[in-house]
Amino acid sequence: MHLAVAIFASALVLTLALDNGLMRTPPMGWLAWERYRCDIDCERDPKNCISENLFKDMADRLSEDGWRELGYVYVNIDDCWSSMERDKQGRLQADPKRYVL
Repeated sequence: MHLAVAIFASALVLTLALDNGLMRTPPMGWLAWERYRCDIDCERDPKNCISENLFKDMADRLSEDGWRELGYVYVNIDDCWSSMERDKQGRLQADPKRYVL
């Protein structure tokens, strides 16, 4: 009985805490990793490689194809973007051959 009350009270508190209008849907977007893995050889495979053009194209598609209205608002650049060398401050930096900053 005490366990059931504790679970109900926790659910009630959580529900009230989330009633602020934020995050009513999960963050949704497009992620390159599932399709392109780490294909970064744009000289040999320009149509299927991870590049600035790929991310720009996917952002345009989210908007033009109606995905944005459904909640898909992020284009996640998550893999294979960094140079093998860090900058002078030790920070990661984009690969200058593939990404124009």
